[in-house]
Amino acid sequence: MKKSTLIVMAVVVVLFLLSWVLKASALQPEQGSYILRGFLVTFAAFLTLAVMSFLYQDNPFYKFAEHLFVGVSAAFWMCMGFWTTIVQNLIPRLSTSLADYFMVPQRPEGLNLFFYTPVILGILLLMRLSPRGGWISRWPLAFIVGTTAGLNFIRYLRSDFIKQISSTFVPLLGTQWEGIGPFLSNLDLSASGQLVLLLSNWVVFLGVFTGLIYFFFSKEHKGAFGVGSRVGIWILMITFGASFGYTVMGRISLLVGRITFLFGTWLELI
Repeated sequence: MKKSTLIVMAVVVVLFLLSWVLKASALQPEQGSYILRGFLVTFAAFLTLAVMSFLYQDNPFYKFAEHLFVGVSAAFWMCMGFWTTIVQNLIPRLSTSLADYFMVPQRPEGLNLFFYTPVILGILLLMRLSPRGGWISRWPLAFIVGTTAGLNFIRYLRSDFIKQISSTFVPLLGTQWEGIGPFLSNLDLSASGQLVLLLSNWVVFLGVFTGLIYFFFSKEHKGAFGVGSRVGIWILMITFGASFGYTVMGRISLLVGRITFLFGTWLELI
């Protein structure tokens, strides 16, 4: 290990201990274990800065925070799966004695081989740890992947395909259209008004129609067909940009939360 790396690590350790002492002394003793709370606040600030240090370059502090996050997340979801799926859902249906041991309500439903299927598949998956019996784990893995793909295919077909198509069948004149006279006399510019509803329905219709024109390659994109194709490109770019902007805003909100934690909870400057 380089001498400069050792110096940086020593400085970080000293600053960590100093921050721990100062934060613990700033907390009120009557608020509970102020020493533990000071350590947790300091450690959270250290992990935040360690992750942000990747903006400079890859370093051991970032790797430590990354590995810690992945390990803790895996352990957390493993515990959640054990207590919510196995203990709360499976054990009460398999054994009354185990249900009493884990203190969960029993669900006597008689002998049902269906509930033993996940137990058998789970045991076979553990054969992956065996050097010679690792091939056995491929069968339950193939069953799980195939079943999950089939179930998700139906779900996504309904939500992302059929629902999307049915949402484009909108009334172009609105649901309360009574003619141009009543429309102009009852003109309402509010978000729930008939004019805004009418415009939004036309935007949905033209956006879907021109978007499909862009993906129609059996005819050369010239003339009116080419104009519709170019409009479809603009619709697609606006859609992708809005989706990307929504994702970026979500990430920025996380960044603002961490910065607020650093300058508020940790440094108490705001």
